[in-house]
Amino acid sequence: MAAVRNLILVLGDQLTPTVSSLAGADPARDLVLLAELHDEATYVRHHKKKIAFLFSAMRHFAEELRATGWSVEYVTLGSADNQAGFTAQLAHAIAKYRPERIMVTEAAEWRVSREIAGWRARFLLPVDILPDHRFLCSRSEFRAWAEGRKQLRMEYFYRDMRRKTGFLMDGDQPVGGKWNFDSENRKAADIDLFMPRPQAFVPDAITNEVLELVATRFGDHFGDLAPFTFAVTRADAEASVAAFVDRALPHFGDYQDAMLTGEPFLYHAVISLYLNCGLLDPLRVCRQVEAAYRAGKAPLNAAEGFIRQIIGWREYVRGIYWLKMPGYERSNFFGHTRPVPDFYWSGDTDMACLRAAVVQTKELAYAHHIQRLMVTGNFALLAGVDPHALHEWYLSVYADAFEWVELPNTVGMSQFADGGLLASKPYAASGAYINRMSDYCSSCRFDVKQRTGLEACPFNALYWDFIARNRGKIAGNPRMAQMVRTYEKFAAAEHERISESATRFLAGL
Repeated sequence: MAAVRNLILVLGDQLTPTVSSLAGADPARDLVLLAELHDEATYVRHHKKKIAFLFSAMRHFAEELRATGWSVEYVTLGSADNQAGFTAQLAHAIAKYRPERIMVTEAAEWRVSREIAGWRARFLLPVDILPDHRFLCSRSEFRAWAEGRKQLRMEYFYRDMRRKTGFLMDGDQPVGGKWNFDSENRKAADIDLFMPRPQAFVPDAITNEVLELVATRFGDHFGDLAPFTFAVTRADAEASVAAFVDRALPHFGDYQDAMLTGEPFLYHAVISLYLNCGLLDPLRVCRQVEAAYRAGKAPLNAAEGFIRQIIGWREYVRGIYWLKMPGYERSNFFGHTRPVPDFYWSGDTDMACLRAAVVQTKELAYAHHIQRLMVTGNFALLAGVDPHALHEWYLSVYADAFEWVELPNTVGMSQFADGGLLASKPYAASGAYINRMSDYCSSCRFDVKQRTGLEACPFNALYWDFIARNRGKIAGNPRMAQMVRTYEKFAAAEHERISESATRFLAGL
């Protein structure tokens, strides 16, 4: 090609043709650089399926760009030109092509953003770091929204996003007269219900090549590589959305918090990995869901619940991440220090709910939000697991996990490690919650109705032990004060039994 004007680095979660780094570029004069980097695959030990998904999606995106006239330098992991990390790879490309300027869309993660910030001085070239317009709320807009607020509650942010986008609005009022229908989205699922499956895709030649690469280079990483059924192209990701809207959305709202043995997906869309790497446009997805509601094909609680996850929660946690980084990743309100239990990697536990969540995670690189929050997250909170270690586990094992979205969900929502900046209460619960929202307890060797003893569900003693240990920190929380008072009404002998049961169980981890 002719002399390169702009060298455009596209990151692995920027697989969008309209991303800002490409939007103003000229395919005739500019060169796109994508690279499969060892450092990115191993800064935590990512699930094999996650690595395969991203590498295959990147390779398909490079072909998509070439088909529309772009010149693309694609560096595979096994290439002799591969330099392992972003800065070294960029230095190699600069030496090879002598560009006038570097262009990149702002990184979604702090560690990469910090690395990019040093490139101007490192390379003595102009480096244009462009805003990521794929999100509804910019970092500066979120800072302005947060300024002066005593509490940064998602509900109020979500209402502003509804007004901004017009989704499910009648003029300046929410459709149905309420902003939030979450109270209608907590039904337990029945095994007799028909369960649709997310759209599955057969690996093509590109994906099969990637699967061989991952098996060879990352075979000792966590997780199963086969079967591999993820979409890796834009067209297939969009087909996944269409299938969800058609088959699963009508029941998504009712059962979005349910858990059922042998049914890992229930009515969930399983598209967050496509959204987070750029294969899907969040606004386009929300328009499809709203259109289904307006056409009478999905109830309001389903459409509202889904759209809230995208324009509310997803945007909100990104805002919290950039508002509080760096340092947020080391938050530890309760001072927890326990390592992540070994069975989080193996699934080797007699607790049916945890075994189901971990085995599913190992097989699929997926678990839905209640499994993450109220099973693995809840157990870690009650057991006193170090929130940073747990954060690294979640970041490793899920295909949709990028730090900007995973870290606030883990540190803030799941572990209350930020002391209540994000969540209004610790999401701590005994076995009764899991029994109400799942059928796991019916096949578990532990008795969910016993509070203490060798046969009791460990969640029960751990829950009350958590309350006891942290009374001084949670008694003033309006949503936890009643549970503290309840514990204090227990007899001294019951306090002793709770402590003994919790201590014995934790000693065996």
